[in-house]
Amino acid sequence: MRRTLLIAAVGVAVMTAAPRAQTRRPASPTGSSATEMGGKYDERRGYIGGRWIEIKYGRPIKRNRDLFGTPDFADALNDGAPVWRAGANISTRLITELPLVIGGKTVAPGEYTLFIDVQRNNWTFIVSTWPAQLNGYDVNNKTALFGAFDYTPDKDVVRAPMTLETLPHSFDQLSWELLDITDAGGRLALIWDRQMASVPFTVGK
Repeated sequence: MRRTLLIAAVGVAVMTAAPRAQTRRPASPTGSSATEMGGKYDERRGYIGGRWIEIKYGRPIKRNRDLFGTPDFADALNDGAPVWRAGANISTRLITELPLVIGGKTVAPGEYTLFIDVQRNNWTFIVSTWPAQLNGYDVNNKTALFGAFDYTPDKDVVRAPMTLETLPHSFDQLSWELLDITDAGGRLALIWDRQMASVPFTVGK
């Protein structure tokens, strides 16, 4: 009987400890934003014929930091890299099934990495063919990037100026959003704290 009670007590202790061990969350959870364009609604089948645009990224949280007010804010965002990964940890990725025209240049359907060259009042949106390291940082892997470390501009497809706006509310967690979407185009926008930086795009042929 005593042995049975001991085993039961150990079991309860393990069960109550397990949830506590699993409550630790990543400091910058992964996120994605997506839209489907160019389709049409069918009475029976719903929305059909559309093609997807998706952005996958790490979502840092503000955590009471002054993100954009200090003189060296760009260095803090870059974290030792030449440009900002426009998120946290892993490289931000754009996956598009549509040709996108950004800054007068066409981004063919496929997967790309996104970066931002951040200056005080001048942000530049970068679309690159650098592949992303998706399983952690391998310092010996020189063919793909983790974040923006080892980024070089030779694989840039687009460099386009971004429109900067100050928002009336502070957004605590970084977010990529697709704004003003129509079948003709829209805007890709990064939002964090009271800052929004966006770039327009149209759907190419």
